[in-house]
Amino acid sequence: MSLETYFLETYFDFLSPTDIRIKGHRIGIETVISRFIDGYSPEEIRSEYPDLSLEKIYATIIFYLSKKDTVDIYLDKIKTWQNDRYQAWLENPSPLIKRLQNLKKEWGISDWRS
Repeated sequence: MSLETYFLETYFDFLSPTDIRIKGHRIGIETVISRFIDGYSPEEIRSEYPDLSLEKIYATIIFYLSKKDTVDIYLDKIKTWQNDRYQAWLENPSPLIKRLQNLKKEWGISDWRS
């Protein structure tokens, strides 16, 4: 590991192979990286996450750009995990969601915004 990589990685907590967070925050690197990929500037990202310093945002972007192939694999794993969780939730909704769905049917509501 190069000295640059070591210092860059000190900005992150590597909790598991599918959970890398920005040190001192509960924000995963995928949050900042996805905004960056969507075209947000570091300043725009900071306006959405004011507790993150520009230094940490830039460190996350540099980490992504310097390890793009590896981080892209990580991002794919995150998307798969999120989709799997969502599908499991759809198949087994909580009692509250089941109750709301039943009320929606009883009241003949086809769209929550109606």
